[in-house]
Amino acid sequence: MDIDRIDKHILRCLQQDNRISNQQLAGEVGLSPPACLRRVRRLRDEGVIMADVSLVNPRVIGRMLNIIVEVEMTRDSIDVHDRFMRKMQNAPEVTQCYQVTGDVDFVLVIMVTDIESYEAFARRDLASDTHLRKFRSLISLRRNKFSTAVDVEHL
Repeated sequence: MDIDRIDKHILRCLQQDNRISNQQLAGEVGLSPPACLRRVRRLRDEGVIMADVSLVNPRVIGRMLNIIVEVEMTRDSIDVHDRFMRKMQNAPEVTQCYQVTGDVDFVLVIMVTDIESYEAFARRDLASDTHLRKFRSLISLRRNKFSTAVDVEHL
């Protein structure tokens, strides 16, 4: 897919505020409203724009604890990894799950209200997994940077 400078401008604007009206967006990027709407629809249809979501402030709803977890499985096996990934997909505490290279097999980002909630998750979904060799929990003291925006400048 070709993404030109106008598409990039549209993507930057929508990543900052996807509730902007088409009229406002068109004015910002220098297009007529119908032309702008066509471009946005194309970006959605081609999967460049995956979803339109609202970001919830975790502090306001009491999700104060962010934990990064490194997971090492007992063996490198597609079925073991697939089963673990499905389990993490279903765990509401897991906000991100990455299969990685190196000394560990997975890195998880967990968001919970307190350490007791994390302990319950760890017992239920990690410690009970017979294919999990070990896991290491890194408790975040402070979130210094968080962004969902993708840099579109260098496409």
